[in-house]
Amino acid sequence: MFLLTCAALAAQVGKPLLDAHNCYPYEGLHKDRIDRALRTGFPVAIEQDIGYYEGRAVVTHTEKTTGVEPTLKEHFFERVRPVIEKALKENRRDQWPLIVLHFDFKDLQSPTLHAVWDVLKDYEPWLATATKSADPAKLSAIEMKPILVLTEEADEQQAVFYDEVPAGGKLRLFGSAHTKDLTAPATDFRRWLNYSWHQVEPEGQPKAGAWTPEKNARLKDLVDNAHKLGYWIRFYTLDGYTPDESQGWFESYNFGSHAAVEARWKAALDADVDMIASDQYEALSKFMNRHR
Repeated sequence: MFLLTCAALAAQVGKPLLDAHNCYPYEGLHKDRIDRALRTGFPVAIEQDIGYYEGRAVVTHTEKTTGVEPTLKEHFFERVRPVIEKALKENRRDQWPLIVLHFDFKDLQSPTLHAVWDVLKDYEPWLATATKSADPAKLSAIEMKPILVLTEEADEQQAVFYDEVPAGGKLRLFGSAHTKDLTAPATDFRRWLNYSWHQVEPEGQPKAGAWTPEKNARLKDLVDNAHKLGYWIRFYTLDGYTPDESQGWFESYNFGSHAAVEARWKAALDADVDMIASDQYEALSKFMNRHR
């Protein structure tokens, strides 16, 4: 059995990971995003936004679902089945996790959360799990598998994904910490941090201006503090493109040029950020390969 503590996880998968932001279809577009993300290579992080429709966990960009949304099972889990079954057969555990699956819930109602918990039960042999400790402050080791599942900070998620699990039961996914005035160390459930880039440049990507030593120091302080407290850390979302290059991406994440975003990507690499979220999967992947 291959066990791994959360503190050692970043070293296991290699730092940082490309995080495929908004990796799902919406508004009738972007059906190829998950294939594009998988083609960048492994390990890779993949974000799936989650909603609910008639008893099913679905992948959606809005809580107002209509039934046209793909289910979490079909869009993600069955899509990666060949990859995961091959990985399990080869049993090269030093390469796991291959995929860090990140949930962003658009609907925090109990039926939605329980529907996701049930999906994870169906695929548990694929998932990195930990045996819940009796003391939340004691981090149990992770039994690594090809997929590691992360979710975010809402207390509603902890209630279903952790509080309802008895001591000695299996944790199938791990939450992020509350980020406001962060001083608390990682817990058995809350093992990572999910930061907006506004924590580094409060004015936001479109108005960020030049990358400066002061900004670099702020980024390094955030990363160092996260790691000191035992967390894995993600920043979202770092894009840089001209208007004619946009593929339906959000301007609020756009630094405006390749040079501007590459300065931030390099800073994130140098600071040992664990996951860098971007909509520019291929461009970030090539940049990371050149600068590792």
